Amino acid sequence: MELILLAKALVLGVVEGLTEFLPISSTGHLILVGDLLDFNDERGKAFEIIIQFGAILAVCWEFRHKLWSVASSLSTSTASRRFVMNLLIASFPAMSLGLLFSKHIKAVLFAPIPVALAFIGGAFVIFWAERRQTKQKKDHSLDRVKCVDDLTPMDALKVGLAQCAALIPGTSRSGATIIGGMLFGLPRVVATEFSFFLAIPVIGGATAYELLKLWKGPVSTFAGNDAAGFGVAILVGFIAAFVSAFICVRWLIHYVAGHNFIPFAWYRVVFGLVVLITSYTGLVAWSH
Repeated sequence: MELILLAKALVLGVVEGLTEFLPISSTGHLILVGDLLDFNDERGKAFEIIIQFGAILAVCWEFRHKLWSVASSLSTSTASRRFVMNLLIASFPAMSLGLLFSKHIKAVLFAPIPVALAFIGGAFVIFWAERRQTKQKKDHSLDRVKCVDDLTPMDALKVGLAQCAALIPGTSRSGATIIGGMLFGLPRVVATEFSFFLAIPVIGGATAYELLKLWKGPVSTFAGNDAAGFGVAILVGFIAAFVSAFICVRWLIHYVAGHNFIPFAWYRVVFGLVVLITSYTGLVAWSH
């Protein structure tokens, strides 16, 4: 078993967990880090898909009481049924467009330079959304929604449409849903919490779909003499993604209660510029 492979798995698992729910794009980071680690072949892509389940399980565990409450009262509670319906409504646009255009998007945009440009573009949207949120607080227009149970189907649809932007790698699924929700009049805390819940059907469904395609491929990604070693690497990455995502989710819940997303916007600008500059100067031989 190659220790280098396990080290790569550990690094990518931590990157996935720490970036999945922050507005900085986990896909973008995985593309860039995978490129640096030379782990961006078919097995690397399969690995990235599988470890997303670790991050999703972290959210399920953190919100297990809420999820159990909804599941157990679905037949008797109007609020629980509305909550599930909102998740389905918000999931539909991005999942539909993903099924239609994912192949074309991956062929054109899954590369470091497009990701870097999306990083920078997304930063300016965050600046705009935070400025708008400040004005909305002053005129009390955010008072309509206090928690995720107050969301209407129209709120869910708007967030779902905003999430479609996340099909562009480097945009960030969590960033699109949180910032989109803020632009449509949701408080930062509510938009963030809804983004956590929305990750479960969206990322879970997308991961299951990609795994099915891999499994039915002409040559199994998991075949070969080192299949056992690759399986251990997946386990390492999966656990790393779960632990780091759990820590990140816990931290973000407390962070958004009293802080804005401006630091993440500056991070996106700096990170994107570093990729563009290193590419232009030849310091890093990014793939194209």
